Amino acid sequence: MLQVYLVRHGETEWNAARRIQGQSDSPLTEKGVFQAQQVAERVRNEGITHVIASDLGRTKRTAEIIADACGCEVITDPRLRELHMGVLETRHLDGLTPQEETWRKQMVDGTPEGRIPQGETMNELASRMRQALDDCLNLPEGSKPLLVSHGIALGCLISTILGLPPYAERRLRLRNCSISRVDHQQSAWLASGWIVETAGDIAHLDQPALDELQR
Repeated sequence: MLQVYLVRHGETEWNAARRIQGQSDSPLTEKGVFQAQQVAERVRNEGITHVIASDLGRTKRTAEIIADACGCEVITDPRLRELHMGVLETRHLDGLTPQEETWRKQMVDGTPEGRIPQGETMNELASRMRQALDDCLNLPEGSKPLLVSHGIALGCLISTILGLPPYAERRLRLRNCSISRVDHQQSAWLASGWIVETAGDIAHLDQPALDELQR
């Protein structure tokens, strides 16, 4: 059985400012770096053999911190990028027009092929995320990979493993530096072989210490 850990990147400056990131980028905050360090301590002794990350800066930085603790090199994979949010990237959530808010909601309300202008659909996101996950099956026997990606991207992936539509990702709460795990096993009753072991685990995050950083 292959175990794959899924980690959302640490908090960024735009997360804190409520700006839409998509495939644009924003650096980790001090809190985000500390969150990544806590993930690193959590998985240090889990036998992680590969750390594979989206090639965006916030995921690469999170992955570097984790990989250092696990004695791995970071491998980047653009398929693990966040949903492309098109013309809304870099915008403040509180400053969207009614039309722009409608575009954004179409991504998660089941609108067939809902797409922000110049962005991508949830089905397109689901396809590339599943390809990236399935490629873990080609790693050497005994591997235990950890993938560092983004909130919508990981929520979409986990939703589809559960048999939900890609836009159901809003039913999952995946906080910054939460850890999820999916396992692959051969089974006559599992079409894809993937099952969700855990989703959105934040037991490793020391909230009092994180709160202290913000004082």
